[in-house]
Amino acid sequence: QVQLVESGGGLVQAGGSLRLSCAASGRTFTMYTMGWFRQAPGKEREFVAHINWSGGSTLYADSVKGRFTISRDNAKNTVYLQMNSLKLEDTAVYYCAATRRVFERVRANDGSYTYWGQGTQVTVSS
Repeated sequence: QVQLVESGGGLVQAGGSLRLSCAASGRTFTMYTMGWFRQAPGKEREFVAHINWSGGSTLYADSVKGRFTISRDNAKNTVYLQMNSLKLEDTAVYYCAATRRVFERVRANDGSYTYWGQGTQVTVSS
């Protein structure tokens, strides 16, 4: 089992940047595919990005491709989401998630993930 704690959310102007962090407990971090999801008010939770155990493979939602970058530091048991060129529509609660499934078998939806953090709010203002 793994516990996830997100940080780094906040209020930022459109066009600005934020970096989210997700710290994982335990000594088996490299066994997990890690993902980021988000949920805006009144909307369903949606996939943002995910990354394989080594960081060598990533996948992004079309809505964030070219603006967001997911990465991980296995020595620190942490996964990051660098968000640049933020838009008003990026406003949401962002969740970190983990699954023991290998990256190639993980679908880009929340049903594929087992463990979730508590979420961190990102608000983009005009």
